[in-house]
Amino acid sequence: MHALSVVIPAYNEENGIADIVERVLSVKEPLAKAGVSDMELIVVDDGSRDRTAEIVEGCPDVRLIRHATNKGYGAALKTGFSSAKGDLLAFLDADGTYPPEFFPKLCQAAIEQEADLVIGSRMAGEDSEMPVTRRIGNFFFANLISLISNHRISDSSSGMRVLRRDVLPTLYPLPDGLNFTPVMSTRALHEGIKMVEVPITYSERVGRSKLSVVRDGTRFLNSIIWTAMNYNPVRILGGIGTAAVALAAVIAAILVVMRLQGITTLGPWGVFGLFTAGGALVAGVSIFSLGATFNYLVSLFHKRPIRQGLLGRPVFRTPLEKHFGWMGSLALVGGSSLSVVALVLSLTGWELSRLWFWMASSVMAMLVGLQLVISWFIMQVLNELSQRETLVEGDMNGHPIK
Repeated sequence: MHALSVVIPAYNEENGIADIVERVLSVKEPLAKAGVSDMELIVVDDGSRDRTAEIVEGCPDVRLIRHATNKGYGAALKTGFSSAKGDLLAFLDADGTYPPEFFPKLCQAAIEQEADLVIGSRMAGEDSEMPVTRRIGNFFFANLISLISNHRISDSSSGMRVLRRDVLPTLYPLPDGLNFTPVMSTRALHEGIKMVEVPITYSERVGRSKLSVVRDGTRFLNSIIWTAMNYNPVRILGGIGTAAVALAAVIAAILVVMRLQGITTLGPWGVFGLFTAGGALVAGVSIFSLGATFNYLVSLFHKRPIRQGLLGRPVFRTPLEKHFGWMGSLALVGGSSLSVVALVLSLTGWELSRLWFWMASSVMAMLVGLQLVISWFIMQVLNELSQRETLVEGDMNGHPIK
């Protein structure tokens, strides 16, 4: 049997705190049927300026913890977790939007499916009174996390969850603010924590919402991106770099076709396109290389195998950055050869109007080639460092690893 600790963070919730406390305490019997023999309820008053703490003190079977000042939603939850006794931890908001009656289902999923984290999803089929703006925002953030982690999640910001206490060290550090939940979701997916979503209902909150669509939406976005960058930078930077290279390729193809058709003079749009293609190509390769290099640094920090591929798995039989050496060398040789040919032709009397395009192309090729070769050398060194402990262990055991 399991013990459950439910944590409710509360800040100026005098109008709804008594009701949500009563509803949580009323699910003890259904929890017992789900395999939870004991439940404790902890309310963390996060520096409220109203009667929230006073009301909670008058409620039986509730443990009250008070913050002298307002520290934030996430900080209140972490305070509650640090004082909790159960092997299962749960939390929900104090505003009555999340239904504690669904805790037995969430706990049952954690126990029967051996899940480390169970999220009550407001977007997975049950009735929801979520405002349209928040529904759109949640849809966007859930799909963003799904894209950068390569694992599907429908509700990345749900404030009703059950998790095993022993996964906290893996999920931490977590922020003190309202971005606590999307960062938890992002970390869980990247850490390989087994996560399950259970559909729940959602109601309009009691009192005024503390969530700012613009301010907190921006904070959510920054938190998700920077958290993902700590695990798989090439997933984000590689995608940006690939998009830039694709743009350069499209523009270059158009210019080459124009060139082959005998058009040697470019108008304003043609010149703009040429410089855009050149800038996008160099920038794209640099950003992609930076992302791949960062993956090696992240691997060294986490002491894990290097994550490969924009889609969570290698795009090629050998990861793309392994090809950077010969690709860069080929670009350097090709660019140098093209520049020599252009120079020879200009010395033999060819007009510059016929050659400038190929000269510019040779410079772009050499710059890209140099970037690829430099990145390849850096990643070779980082790869050696990432394997050092394994190689040392093999040598010490008399079984060198090749």
